[in-house]
Amino acid sequence: MSDTANQPEFGRRREPAKPIVPKTANEALRPELGTPPPRRSRASRSQVVIFLNFLMSTIFLVTIGAGLLVYYGKMEFEGPGPSATGAVVLVRPSTGVREIGAQLERSGLISDARIFALGVRAHGADADLKAGEYEIKPRASMQDIMELLKSGRSVLYSLTIPEGLTVEQAFQRIAEHEALVGEMPAELPPEGTLIADTQRFTRGTERKDLIARMVAAQASLVESIWARRVDGLPLEDINDFVTLASIVEKETGQAEERSRVAAVFINRLNKGMRLQSDPTIIYGLFGGKGKPADRPIYRSDIDKPTPYNTYTINGLPPGPIASPGRASLEAVANPSKTSDLYFVADGTGGHVFAATLQEHNENVARWREIERKRRENAAAGPAAPAGETGAAEPAAAD
Repeated sequence: MSDTANQPEFGRRREPAKPIVPKTANEALRPELGTPPPRRSRASRSQVVIFLNFLMSTIFLVTIGAGLLVYYGKMEFEGPGPSATGAVVLVRPSTGVREIGAQLERSGLISDARIFALGVRAHGADADLKAGEYEIKPRASMQDIMELLKSGRSVLYSLTIPEGLTVEQAFQRIAEHEALVGEMPAELPPEGTLIADTQRFTRGTERKDLIARMVAAQASLVESIWARRVDGLPLEDINDFVTLASIVEKETGQAEERSRVAAVFINRLNKGMRLQSDPTIIYGLFGGKGKPADRPIYRSDIDKPTPYNTYTINGLPPGPIASPGRASLEAVANPSKTSDLYFVADGTGGHVFAATLQEHNENVARWREIERKRRENAAAGPAAPAGETGAAEPAAAD
């Protein structure tokens, strides 16, 4: 075998062998140093790079934190509320989202006013919340409350003005309603101009606004029915129309009788007969305050002249004596076609009608007998009124 295998490669110098240095036992057991790490580049040691790394790390952490906060806020906004009983909350006009949230938090209906305000604004509803009084259900979420306030479905109160009340009597009810606010008008509107109906409104509604609404509603109702009246009515204008309807309203509470009662008065006006309606006596004596409950109508009252006493004046009084309802207005606009000229109470809450004086006198006699028996059964009490209804007494006939 040739010795060329042990020869150095051509062109390379052979390194001289290093001498072997003996080691002590301690040196032999001492660990040798590892390979040193590579030196950091100059770019990696730059302050800009360090700052950018810090900034990216901060943004990452903030993003994670913001996401967690958004998730928590969303759960709080959409989750069940803390109140187990619910409550009624009044949101006044021009109240901001923050104030509403604070009010809800004080009432124990939400857990955090800030989350409520942020949630409402995130939904773009901060300008859509409406004033009113709202009934918040138990465990309602902030989102439920937001939707309720957006809808405007606030708690509604009612005030009923029955047919036949005067404006003064209606004003007393309006003034006493605790959910209404503000002063009453300084002057009463004309008699018969307030609608007899049930009004629905939210707490905090101004009394003047409610009254204006009632006046406008009555005007619209009267004009619509007046426009549909039959031809040939002995009424000069819409004031006469409302006046006669108010008399019909006060004469009977029976719906099926109204058109027939209206026919009696229409027939009398056509014949030039006096209406002789007892409610006009009462209004002439007591005005809008109404007759005291324990005050009967005396014979002397019938003969006492007032602008409203249809026993002493011809035709209609100068204005309405109460607020007529729709049914009475319709009855006057479209009265029954009869020849009746009289009616008197029948003792059951209704009336019996007659076309002749003789028939009427017989009806009156029966009514007086009914009243006599009632007084005997009661064994006490004031004397019966001189005339229970319009055109009731024989003396009322021409």
